[in-house]
Amino acid sequence: MKFNGLMGVALAALLAGVGSGAAADVVKVGVVASFSGPFAMYGKQFKDAIDAYVAEHGTKAGDHEVQFIFKDDGGPNPDQAKALTQELLVKDKVNYLAGYVFTPNALAVAPLIDQAQVPTVIFNAATSIITTKSPYFIRTSFTTPQVAAPLADWAIAQGIKTVVTSVTDYGPGIDAEKGFTKEFEAKGGKVLDAIRMPIQTTDFGPFMQRIKAAAPNALFTFIPAGPPAFAFVKSYADNGMAAAGIKFLGTGDLDDETTLQTLGDAALGIHTSFPYSAAHDSALNAKFQADLAKVDPGAVANFASVGAYDGTEALYRMIAAGGTDPDKAMKAVLGASWESPRGPITIDPKTRHVTQNIYIRVVERDASGKLINKEIETIPNVPDLGLAK
Repeated sequence: MKFNGLMGVALAALLAGVGSGAAADVVKVGVVASFSGPFAMYGKQFKDAIDAYVAEHGTKAGDHEVQFIFKDDGGPNPDQAKALTQELLVKDKVNYLAGYVFTPNALAVAPLIDQAQVPTVIFNAATSIITTKSPYFIRTSFTTPQVAAPLADWAIAQGIKTVVTSVTDYGPGIDAEKGFTKEFEAKGGKVLDAIRMPIQTTDFGPFMQRIKAAAPNALFTFIPAGPPAFAFVKSYADNGMAAAGIKFLGTGDLDDETTLQTLGDAALGIHTSFPYSAAHDSALNAKFQADLAKVDPGAVANFASVGAYDGTEALYRMIAAGGTDPDKAMKAVLGASWESPRGPITIDPKTRHVTQNIYIRVVERDASGKLINKEIETIPNVPDLGLAK
């Protein structure tokens, strides 16, 4: 009986060893994003982009089979994001993390990924300081200073001398405000008022009246994409801001499909700066959109999907080179460059953030009558200006 018991233990150990050996060929990636609530579009766009990448490149990175596990944080909810990340690390035993739509959510998980030493690719969250909170963070999206400062330069070149800034009152909005203001004032512009608005509000009428009363040449805004962005632009139109001579300048969270087509003529003439437009003229962007349509006929090509697509490229490079070794994985992608549907990009080895072209865009109708963000100027190879010395 004792012998049989020992044999049973040995057999169990052997089977466990076989199982773990097989599992070693599977690398798990946990994706935390918003799949429900008012910001559910982000989760869908992340997943569509991952699916498009996998359909094109296969399910293997090097010798490793890649498995994605998706978790819904429901929106800007740091506690939920932290709980889901912990579940992915402890229960699902993921080797990599990705996603993270909102800055508070990304910041909340930094101590966890440090402790677990798990490479984490930020697909969206746009506050500069995020990558400083853990050496295992990489970001493939953008930061708001990266897009706001070039827009300030462009505004001065257009003869715009006064603005009111109006931003959502959390990390990316404050970064955008600071980035725009610093550059605008350095070039001789004047900020007449600085407004910070609650993240959950969609009632912008009182803020528009305050801007109108200040009578600037333009307003500058950062609003997260989704219902707030739609409501802000509608309020701009409803309050006669354009007729009052107040131009609209913003970061490009007015994406080409989900917001623009709904806004209609209210969006015409809006100027934004961003690293991507669905109207970007390149063969690779056309292929990206065709690949998205194959996996989901309703898929949207915008900043969220291109950030996730390039984030998946970064993940595949890390997994192919490093497998489950986090330090080898990180080393493989730092300083890496490739051609993206948005244009050429590089992962800065110091900031671990993407260096990329920033495009000044204007909302127009194309030949078919569809609203697009037409690129009218390119500022090449812009780093994260929120961290650049």
